[in-house]
Amino acid sequence: MRTFRLLIIFNLILLITCLTVNAQPNTKRVSVELKDAPIDSLVYELETQTGYHFYYDPAQFDSLRVSLSVTNVSLQKVLELIFANSDFHFAIPEKQSYVLLTKGATIKTTLPPGFFSGTIVDSLQGTTPYYGDKKKTRTDASIENKLFEIGIRNNNPGTGSVAIAGYVRNIKTGEPVAGAIITLTTPAISAATDQYGYYSITLPKGRHLLNIQGIGMKDTRRQVMVYSTGNFDIDMDERITSLKEVIVSAQKLANVRNVQLGIDRLTIKAIKQVPTAFGEADILKAVLMLPGVKTVGEASTGFNVRGGSADQNLILFNDATIYNPSHFFGFFSAFNPEVVKDVELYKSSIPARYGGRLASVLDISSREGNKKNFAGTAGIGLLTSRVTIEGPIKKDKTSFILGGRTTYANWLLQFLPSEYKHSKASFYDVNLNISHQFNKKNNLYITGYLSKDRFNLNSDTTYGYGNQNVSVKWKHTFSNKLTMVLTGGYDHYDYNIYSDKDSLFAYKMKFDINQYNFKSDFNWYINANHTIDFGISSIRYRLYPGTYEPNSKQSLVVRDNMEAEHALESAAYISEKWNITDALSVQAGLRYSIYNFLGPKTVNEYSPGLPITEDNLLQTKTYAKNKFIKTYHGPEYRLALRYSLTQSFSVKAGYNSLRQYIHMLSNTTAISPTDIWKLSDANIKPQTGDQVSFGLYKNFKSNTIETSAEVYYKNIKNYLDYKSGAQLVLNHHIETDVMGTRGKAYGVELLAKKQNGKLNGWISYTWSRILLKMDDSTAGEVINGGKYYPANYDKPHDITMVGNYRFSHRFSVSMNITYSTGRPITLPIGRFYYAGSWRALYADRNAYRIPDYFRTDLSMNIEGNHKVHQKTHNSWTVGIYNLTARRNPYSVYYITENGAINGYKLSIFGNAIPFVNFNIRF
Repeated sequence: MRTFRLLIIFNLILLITCLTVNAQPNTKRVSVELKDAPIDSLVYELETQTGYHFYYDPAQFDSLRVSLSVTNVSLQKVLELIFANSDFHFAIPEKQSYVLLTKGATIKTTLPPGFFSGTIVDSLQGTTPYYGDKKKTRTDASIENKLFEIGIRNNNPGTGSVAIAGYVRNIKTGEPVAGAIITLTTPAISAATDQYGYYSITLPKGRHLLNIQGIGMKDTRRQVMVYSTGNFDIDMDERITSLKEVIVSAQKLANVRNVQLGIDRLTIKAIKQVPTAFGEADILKAVLMLPGVKTVGEASTGFNVRGGSADQNLILFNDATIYNPSHFFGFFSAFNPEVVKDVELYKSSIPARYGGRLASVLDISSREGNKKNFAGTAGIGLLTSRVTIEGPIKKDKTSFILGGRTTYANWLLQFLPSEYKHSKASFYDVNLNISHQFNKKNNLYITGYLSKDRFNLNSDTTYGYGNQNVSVKWKHTFSNKLTMVLTGGYDHYDYNIYSDKDSLFAYKMKFDINQYNFKSDFNWYINANHTIDFGISSIRYRLYPGTYEPNSKQSLVVRDNMEAEHALESAAYISEKWNITDALSVQAGLRYSIYNFLGPKTVNEYSPGLPITEDNLLQTKTYAKNKFIKTYHGPEYRLALRYSLTQSFSVKAGYNSLRQYIHMLSNTTAISPTDIWKLSDANIKPQTGDQVSFGLYKNFKSNTIETSAEVYYKNIKNYLDYKSGAQLVLNHHIETDVMGTRGKAYGVELLAKKQNGKLNGWISYTWSRILLKMDDSTAGEVINGGKYYPANYDKPHDITMVGNYRFSHRFSVSMNITYSTGRPITLPIGRFYYAGSWRALYADRNAYRIPDYFRTDLSMNIEGNHKVHQKTHNSWTVGIYNLTARRNPYSVYYITENGAINGYKLSIFGNAIPFVNFNIRF
């Protein structure tokens, strides 16, 4: 009898369970309260309340926003309300516990009457069967709907929150996905991966649906059951779409939600769509298309950010400092586009971990290499060729990427005017990156970079310069909340000039800068609302300002060697990001830097309170090796605030102060191979500056259009300008020919950007000024009567448009248009007779301007077929640089001819330049 009762109870339980599982959607009651929410939020609510699983393509529902308020309504009714009068459809198979969502196509979940008798009735007419990619759908469904358990499993997870950490990687190559966003909708929690693809997020215990978005990656999701602290790695697939995107931010709302302002991010995919001279993707030329970034002229090496000079930009390549980021007279940047992964430019709200420059930080990261398979790319252009090889040394553990470029440009120089026909120029660069994962907690990264340029312009003088950089990083994970990155490296830059045509006057001149650096960076993820970064850094400088020596035994040249300079720059920093509420976030930081100018060195001492001139030299004093000669130190403050007025509209404000202890001495407005770098010493003070900025950020049309407006004001102290007739090369008392000035920079930056669709790109406008002032007669020569005057790189108006239109998956067209005000110059306004000859009388410094700049570029990108199973994939890039053949002046100069002073304009590109590049991937 007892057994019989147990059987009855068992069958009742089984019946109830079956009825529950097979309950019709009309019996499932839900309550939903959503306002302008994405599809993921709706699905999460419905899955949580009904137990049904939803299958859909997130990309198709990307534009759908849901606003709904219902209580105790059936699942069927809710979906009907949401999708009524739209192109979206749903289907709930009978006796199943899942829902199919589609766009455009409908799915029939039952066979029509007479199907098995061979008769198809009209019930299928007017509908389009939806099949999709069966293999892909099966794979995505199995991963996205699998429940992953994190931590030690138990029957009662309990309450509270725990830290989850892991890596987000590309499923095909094993490379990390930097900037990926992991989001939990309810409660609202999110985290971003760092440059190594690592993330840490605090989640409440229990079951959750995580949404993951990444740059150029297909959106995905993971269902997790969190029991306790644990690791959870995520694989993402690349997004393949016929509508190629230009993505500058990590996710659609990153520009609105990010606390910092004045940050621009570019992926290599976006960079490759910007037409450049000679058709090769160029990192620096793409950066020049961003608001607030300018250049003094065509083919210039340096760039100016918010009123900063070219030497006030810290350029990092995998944390290695690059002092001259160009090749071939500035026509090409020093960075191989096939090796670069992404670029970040900080114009304001510079993180506390960076220091040493006043204007900006350009942080360039390279790829780690394919951890799964061997692959490569190659490109052939009119002037350059390049090749890149990558692959696993040990699969899923160790990978490498090796890239190289060279040029064969001498044929082009034969088309120059006759006085330059016998010129020669060449360059090469090599990149090697190795990454190794010891285990889940330890990773090693090694980067090597080598570049060399050599040229002469139809003369007996040959110029050469090059970079050599090595950096080693060790990343250690102490726990899911605390990570550390130790970095050590060596950076070297040198230039040399030599002449040996005439053995009696043969000479060679050299300059180089060396720095050994070490830093440790810690990231402490306390919880979803508090993250702390802290660390220390140190740089040991050794500069050789110049050596001038005979270049043959017969040479009569007298040797002249400048004394070497030594210094130590150290810093410690701490910063915290605090999410006070969902709308208000603050990021505050403090960096304290100390600079020691060291011996051995002979120092000139001048009369106090008088201008620093040779006439006021009191004595020279010699210091021994490693003796402290002069010490400068001070705090640097960083503060950024963000307040979200709505989900797609935020206001931001920021303040930062910085110190720079190294100066570039140049007689040109752009970086050139013969520039000399000078350390701060007892007579030359470090540059200091602070900046206040304010910004408005707003997205439109379901976050497909981003807009922003930023204003800033910056103060600069001790920026070096030069006295009239200054000698910069081999000057043993350079402090007598330079002077510290005060400056102010201010401006407005406007940006509108469309990321998706056949037509995409951005338009930016910048209005800015940079004015300098030298009115201290006790410090040296007073300029322009002590009034403010524009710096050499002051260009008030700058407009840039970058547009891409994709006609098909294989053919697209790109165009950029740029206009800017001409830069300032000092002109002769008269002449006077003195000492037996006529001499030029010059106006106030930088009182005039060269003509305005305008240029249009056009390129076509032609892809080969996209068959998966073939050994190589190829593409062509064809276009025209300077489409309108405008003769934009680089500079205006004056010379005396037959007693008259005549002016001339110098143009770098005076004609339209066609280009073609063939690229191949294997």
